[in-house]
Amino acid sequence: MRLFGTNGIREVVGEGLTAEFVTRVAGAIAAEFRPGKPILVGMDGRTSSPAFSRIVSGTLALAGHDVLEIGVLPTPAVQYNVTRLGAQLAVIVTASHNPREFNGIKCIAEDGLEISRATEQSIETSVEAGRTATVPYDRVGEITPQSDGARRYVEGILGQVDVARIRARKFTVVLDCGNGASVPTSPSLLRKLGCRVLTLNGHVDGTFPGHLSEPTEENIADLRKMVPAVGADLGIAHDGDADRAVFVDATGRFVPGEEMLTLLGEDAVRRHKGGVVVTPVSASQSLEDVVTAAGGTVVYTRIGSPVVTHELQERHGIFGGEENGGLIFPEFQLARDGGMTAAATLDLLARRGVGLIEALAPLPRYALVKVKEPVPAAIREPVIARVADRLKAGSDRVVTIDGVKAFRDGGWVLVRASGTEPLFRVFAESKDRAKAQSLAKLGVDALRAAVEDVGRSDRPSARERPARGKSPRS
Repeated sequence: MRLFGTNGIREVVGEGLTAEFVTRVAGAIAAEFRPGKPILVGMDGRTSSPAFSRIVSGTLALAGHDVLEIGVLPTPAVQYNVTRLGAQLAVIVTASHNPREFNGIKCIAEDGLEISRATEQSIETSVEAGRTATVPYDRVGEITPQSDGARRYVEGILGQVDVARIRARKFTVVLDCGNGASVPTSPSLLRKLGCRVLTLNGHVDGTFPGHLSEPTEENIADLRKMVPAVGADLGIAHDGDADRAVFVDATGRFVPGEEMLTLLGEDAVRRHKGGVVVTPVSASQSLEDVVTAAGGTVVYTRIGSPVVTHELQERHGIFGGEENGGLIFPEFQLARDGGMTAAATLDLLARRGVGLIEALAPLPRYALVKVKEPVPAAIREPVIARVADRLKAGSDRVVTIDGVKAFRDGGWVLVRASGTEPLFRVFAESKDRAKAQSLAKLGVDALRAAVEDVGRSDRPSARERPARGKSPRS
């Protein structure tokens, strides 16, 4: 039974994610860890999060664990508080950027990193076996509210940047909280950095009335209009649990995540005079171009922040992240962190004395095309095997760290299964947009053909099909 995807458990509320299922998962978590040090329980702002978090807290307490309920906070804020509060674990009820009908569960170890795959497997085994833990009435754990998490997290970020220098710039920032978990932290953070802050969707609402929780170019259209309309220096938008930050420049242009990954990656290498940068195979070639030129090294991994953070820890990396706006600053913590990304960007602009447009201008430019294709989760493995067979022909080389990444003259195409939704993602990149689109089409065509191949192989042959009007033999 595989429950944990690339970033926790995520299911549709009322279908895969029910009270009974969450109770079983919480019971398995309770049995995996011994009572002693407390367990932190946090959540995002989805409509079902308070109810599911209470199930988690109650189940843990009835198993003898003391619980600290930290409330609605960004996922990186919960991760930051795990180590500061001496907790052995954090359980976060969140579905990050997924659509509003989803929710999920994410577990953070006592060092602030996502739990290991081995621990996930142990929990999955316990869920399947119905394993749980209970204690007598006199050993039931206490549930205690913990209301200081937002302040602690914001002060931690402020300690990582030159606050006085940023304040001197007097940035005007339009902040789109997306009705998510950044509401208690990011507006306060930017104001403490001396910014004039105008907010969009600045109240928590799990129906996401402003726009869907993933901060794509299409979803943050209001932010793109507002930044130039008010003469702001830049715009910042978060996803539902604020482990990501995306940017809009002063003209209202949406800045692709790969550009911010490249900008901040190069900056980290120059400040450290070298070092290792860790990123998934989906990263733009521009990152390797600038990191290598600055004397650093890029290490590639499978997609997913747990993989990237553990690799950063193993290699003592100086920076990491993904092209979706999820960036990691190991000097602060080994976690994708939207709040830290916002502060680090303002720090870079203040240090260089430029705007976001000028900071991005020298970077190498590639066109990156992204496409989603719905594919049932049950056929992922045979589909990706057939995609690999199709893309090998005509490719210079093929990398299978995660999915299939085929390098061809002028660019590359990556086809991989999503770890959080029943779909495949196709990435393609080239300096020429038409070439990138052509490579994306190549990947989509290979994927659709593979799905059709698997479908044909699952259909009974003519010899196996019963004749019309007759029953198959028993």
